[in-house]
Amino acid sequence: MLSIGIDIGGTKVAAGVVDDEGNVLRRLQRPTPSRSPEAVEDAIVEVVEELAASHDVGAVGIGAAGWVDTDQAIVRFSPHLAWRNEPLKARLNQRIDLPVIVDNDANAAAWAEYRYGAGRNASVMVCLTLGTGIGGAVVINGRLFRGRYGMAGEFGHMGVVPEGHWCPCGNRGCWEQYASGNSLVRDAKALLRENSPQVRGLLDRIGGDIDALVGPDVTAAAMEGDQIAIELISDVGFWLGKGIANLAAALDPDLFVIGGGVSAAGDLLLTPAQQAFDRTLTGRGFRPPAQLVLAEFRNDAGLVGAADLARHSMVEPPGVARGFWPRRRRKGRLRRLRELMVEVPPRV
Repeated sequence: MLSIGIDIGGTKVAAGVVDDEGNVLRRLQRPTPSRSPEAVEDAIVEVVEELAASHDVGAVGIGAAGWVDTDQAIVRFSPHLAWRNEPLKARLNQRIDLPVIVDNDANAAAWAEYRYGAGRNASVMVCLTLGTGIGGAVVINGRLFRGRYGMAGEFGHMGVVPEGHWCPCGNRGCWEQYASGNSLVRDAKALLRENSPQVRGLLDRIGGDIDALVGPDVTAAAMEGDQIAIELISDVGFWLGKGIANLAAALDPDLFVIGGGVSAAGDLLLTPAQQAFDRTLTGRGFRPPAQLVLAEFRNDAGLVGAADLARHSMVEPPGVARGFWPRRRRKGRLRRLRELMVEVPPRV
């Protein structure tokens, strides 16, 4: 069965038609002129209608940043979208004649990596998405670990620096204020405003407009050998490794998968992260160290995972998508969907 996956970002909605092997058959993007729920819902409806017109799809999966009540399909709190208790599924069901599920975007990305990407052979996998913040998710023996209230994996809001940088969640010193795309840009802008000779290359890259700087500018400069940019990426890697060591102490995984925009720096990020992880890991020397690897899906992880979760919600395997058996308004559609249902393939 084909399904549509949607990844809600801060400035755009990315969508795609995904088959049962994780292949994206068609992609669409729509900008969201504002972060209001209405603007995002309009963009979602637009891409779903266009994709469904050209492909025979059976369900829609949506990945949203923040704390998502998966049973009710409500976005309880999204710091970066400034949403509270947004009944996303209920609103969309009034406009879309397809089953809809809503999950945390990091859960969706992790599921894509586990099913089709870098985490295929992992027993206990932690997936970290370094973007605006730090999204996190855990897959244990083939099941997404959601916690008692469905909010497990919010690792970006672990406190790492007492009274540190302010975080949109309302606290200070959260991990994502030191190891995310936002932290990279914040620190880079602070250095550029000092206007020292060492930052001239990075400043020239953006035409002298400091406010125009974005994360990929820093990454590109680092890849070309700019020492200031390399140090900025390395600092993110250091904090990444420190936090990962804490997660290893708590969860004891065999694999960490690192994705999101910042991961485009590759070894410039991963090497200092590995070094900080090795120095900080408790019990080192007495335990096999977890692997740190880059995600395979990169920008498609969220939509691929959301689409796969939506497809499997039709058969509701334990631990994957619970409580998402929607009411059908059309008996013909229900019969067709049942004919298309597939079991989750056994793990090898």
